[in-house]
This record gives sequence, structure tokens and C-alpha cells, in this order.
Amino acid sequence: MTKHFKLFSLLVIALLIISCGEDKKDTNFTLKGHVTGLKKGTVYLQKQQDSLMVTLDSLAINGNSEFELHSDLEEPEVLFLTLDKNDNDEGVIAFFADKGVTEISSTLKNFNYDAQIKGSEQQKRLDEYIMMMSRFNDKNLDLIKENFEAKKENDTTSFDFDKEYNSLLKRKYLYTINFAVNNKNSEVAPYLALSEIPNTTVKYLETIYDSLDENIKNSKYGKQLKETIEQRKSDEENIE
Repeated sequence: MTKHFKLFSLLVIALLIISCGEDKKDTNFTLKGHVTGLKKGTVYLQKQQDSLMVTLDSLAINGNSEFELHSDLEEPEVLFLTLDKNDNDEGVIAFFADKGVTEISSTLKNFNYDAQIKGSEQQKRLDEYIMMMSRFNDKNLDLIKENFEAKKENDTTSFDFDKEYNSLLKRKYLYTINFAVNNKNSEVAPYLALSEIPNTTVKYLETIYDSLDENIKNSKYGKQLKETIEQRKSDEENIE
């Protein structure tokens, strides 16, 4: 009886392993990762659902810095690769995923900042936007430095930090709006409206939404943008 039970248990385990393997193969999204220097830890593939982070797949790393994570995607959306190094220190890389394969390489030392992402068309457009934003951020750092130097020299007349900062902020907002409108056929457009300029005027949010292709309006971020606009309008009416 015991022998038959053991055989039955082994058969169940084998079927579970095969089933899990089939589940992985049946998924439509694969993340291939490589983290230089990673020996131990856990990597998670996650998405944001409302205000919570939901884990789609995970893997314990033990000596191999290369890994694969899998999930099913209904449509393109931003996912997160999270690294838990078992030392109370987490790293998170956000990327725009679509069906197929995305490859992410980074380093253990600078997990967030050394990330190289190769994958979806949406990610390529997001990378283009991020590159331009880095220039605005560099300019912002220059303003901070210039303001510091002016205060150091007690020169408060030749440099108006608030004016320069507000001008830069306005240019960043306008660039984001134009970028979204020019990429009206991509899920990146409503995503940027929601994540980068949620506090801009309803007029500008509507400009972006109205420009979107119909299939993008019906996407996850397109629907969220519409809901945001409607909520903002309702709030403004209540204030009046």
C-alpha cells in the first residue's frame, strides 16, 4: 500500500511539473533577464493593479545571473522587474511590455540605472521620450547650480530661479503633450499623459485623448485617461 502510494505521489508531482512547464510555454510574454553580479536573490515580474503591485511570476536566483519570467498579456502595458536581494534593498525597473520577448540586462550594483531594455515597439518610443527628458533634467540641474552660485555671490537680481524653473517646466509639459499627440497610434501616448502630466489642464488632456487612434482610446491607458478627464471635469464642476 505504501509502495503504491509513493508511486502515486511521484506521478502527481511529475504531472504538476509537466503542467507547470506547459503553462510557461503557453504564455504569450517572456522576459529574459541578465543581472551582472547577481548570485542570490529573487526576481519578480509584476504589474500595478489599482494601488497594489501584483506578482505575475517569480524566480529564486541561486548562482545563475540569467533568468526567464513569463506571463500572459491581454494588451501592451507597463510591467515591473523587481529584484529582492535579501538585504532589505529592492530594485525596480519599469518597462513597456507587449506580446513576445523582452530582454533586460543590468548590474547588481546599479540595478535601476544600468538597465538596458530591448523589446516592444512601445518601449522604443518610451526610450525616445526618456532620452529627451534626461536633457530637461540636465537643464534643471544647471538651473539649481546657477541658483546656488548666485546666492553664494549674493546676486539676487541677475538670475530669477523661479522664472527659469517655471519656463523649463512649461517646456517639459508642452514637449510631453506634443510627443503624445505625435504618437497617437501608440499606448505610450495615454500612458505619458497619465504618468507624466496628470496635473496639467483638462484641455491639454483632452487634446491628447481626442488625437488618439480609436484602438488606443480603447486600450487600458486610453480608458484610464478618459476616466481621469471625466473625474477632473466633475471635480471642477463641484468646485464651481
